Amino acid sequence: MVKENVVYMDNNATTRVAPEVVSEMMPYLTDFYGNPSSMHTFGGQVGQALKTARKRVADLLGADPEEITFTSCGTESDSTAILSALQAYPDKRHIITTRVEHPAVKNLCDTLDTLTGHKHRITRLKVDPEGMLNLEEYEAALSEDTAIVSVMWANNETGVIFPIAEMARMAKERGILFHTDAVQAVGKIPINLKELDVDFLSLSGHKLHAPKGVGVLYVKRGTIFTPFLTGGHQERGRRGGTENVASIVGLGQACLLVAEKMTEENTRVKMLRDKLEDGLLATVPKSLLNGHKTERLPNTCNISFEYVEGEAILLHMNKHNICASSGSACTSGSLEPSHVLRAMGVPFTAAHGSIRFSLSIYNTEEEIDFVLEKMPAIIESLRQMSPFWPGD
Repeated sequence: MVKENVVYMDNNATTRVAPEVVSEMMPYLTDFYGNPSSMHTFGGQVGQALKTARKRVADLLGADPEEITFTSCGTESDSTAILSALQAYPDKRHIITTRVEHPAVKNLCDTLDTLTGHKHRITRLKVDPEGMLNLEEYEAALSEDTAIVSVMWANNETGVIFPIAEMARMAKERGILFHTDAVQAVGKIPINLKELDVDFLSLSGHKLHAPKGVGVLYVKRGTIFTPFLTGGHQERGRRGGTENVASIVGLGQACLLVAEKMTEENTRVKMLRDKLEDGLLATVPKSLLNGHKTERLPNTCNISFEYVEGEAILLHMNKHNICASSGSACTSGSLEPSHVLRAMGVPFTAAHGSIRFSLSIYNTEEEIDFVLEKMPAIIESLRQMSPFWPGD
């Protein structure tokens, strides 16, 4: 299949692998195929490439290379962090998270809540209509029984950014481990873990122009840790299994690129996002922004179009080769409205018609203009067929 005139605005689901990343990976898919754990020089040079990639990831995060463990994805990193904390403190049964977490954290906590005979107690923090947390509720939830707090840095559906620095500090003061799923935040906003009380951080390569199938778990130096995957001595004994060398090398290169492009992400990409957002809200009646206006990732806007179905909108957008999503790509098979929008109290007539547009450095102003040209007619035609549309 050939990509032709695709307007891709679904970067929170996955990103294009940057050409520079592909070039960096290719030698490790062809010529340099040795095992990085081997004693011979042929494998040793591959091991050196892993060291280089590890340092590049650490530099982006403001961490030390020894604090970086390579995994298969963000989901594995999330599970590893939370389960490690529970094993480190077996007498503590309390987990604090939010009602708007990615399924990688949400579903794990649901499982711990139910399938273990309610051995674990889960506090799910509420959000307000703009998707923001109440720090007073959070502070009241912290207790001597809390093993770990797991709160995403930025929401994958709305882009809302949570006050991770302050929340981590409050947990640290009480001797509680703190984990953040930073899958959507890394590469879009500055992060310096040396200045924060974060114990665990998760990221995923395919959200920042690296391949799918590679992730990272940051473990702060001195943090008690138990591996999720046990086996060989790889990753300093923190994650068994031969490393996915080519993808790790690609992730290292991607970290260099997003560091160089972060200013563009927060200026040009944000300008494109705002133009798209303002244009849709101005030209499509009964549309509303989901999420805080300013405390948000620079690339993300989530807009509800009342009285129409998100799936129908996406199908009509697809006819014009416009790619976006309704909520999280990891929950798009469900007919239920987004759990994030429900937690925010978005009305039923609007929650079903939500579309997430997520941009990247590869988007252009011409693409924004094209979407603004097509969307009003798409929504108008669907509303005329909707039994719930009350008319103008």
